[in-house]
Amino acid sequence: MFGSSSTTSGQQTLIRRHSLTVRLSHWLNVLAMTVLLASGLQIFNAHPSLYWGQYGADDDPSVLSLQAFENDGGLKGVTRVGPLSLDTTGVLGVSEVDGEPTARGFPAWITLPSYQDLATGRRWHFFFAWAFVINGLVYLAYGFVSRHFRRDLVPTKAELTLAHLGHEIADHSRLRFPKGEEARHYNALQKITYLVVIFLMLPGMILTGLTMSPGFNAFAPFLLDLFGGRQSARTLHFIFATSLVAFVVVHIAMVLASGVFNNMRSMITGRYAIRTEPSLKASKTAP
Repeated sequence: MFGSSSTTSGQQTLIRRHSLTVRLSHWLNVLAMTVLLASGLQIFNAHPSLYWGQYGADDDPSVLSLQAFENDGGLKGVTRVGPLSLDTTGVLGVSEVDGEPTARGFPAWITLPSYQDLATGRRWHFFFAWAFVINGLVYLAYGFVSRHFRRDLVPTKAELTLAHLGHEIADHSRLRFPKGEEARHYNALQKITYLVVIFLMLPGMILTGLTMSPGFNAFAPFLLDLFGGRQSARTLHFIFATSLVAFVVVHIAMVLASGVFNNMRSMITGRYAIRTEPSLKASKTAP
């Protein structure tokens, strides 16, 4: 949420950028998504292959797989994406555990728990999945009731023109960020990205996750038809999660490039500093 300026110091003005609800939901999402990613990779390691359709097993053709093979008395890690095979020994397929090369999809440092334990990984994943969903529902309710989405995230017709979007893409590629009054609002690329994440990627990830649950299939069997089967839902769930990780990486890169302290302050205190032109009175020289 953006608001009017509250404190001015020289050419720098602090504005109210994020409400308390937005800030709390943001940091709860950071925690939940971190645990969901680490525990999700733990679950994936139990069978590190993805398929398309209702069924998938070791002998079925996979969309993606992280495999280990014996090679000259040692283990070789191979990542397969369709017909493409890559040697990823030491990272994917085969990585060190207690100093020994071990067959596992993702390495121990990125899974929760670090050792192979499917049951514990599921407990972490399911608990934080519901925490993530509840937090998201609270944020959605706030966004509609407070008109946060309409006011701050819906782009105008002028912002959706090819000329405007092309100009913003060029500025971002050169790490040129909005200054002054323009910095009071999200730009068009931010608005479009946040809307896609909130109303497409996150719902897609949640629904495909629910589709993998036999218990939820009994309640909503149409989801299996919607996503083309349980294995297709698992593959789509992985794609949604990977896309979300890519978004977070770009998001962090933009935070670092546009000012770490200013961006972190806005997401902790709600206050964001913008550069303003000095007033005519302040610019006059003394007689």
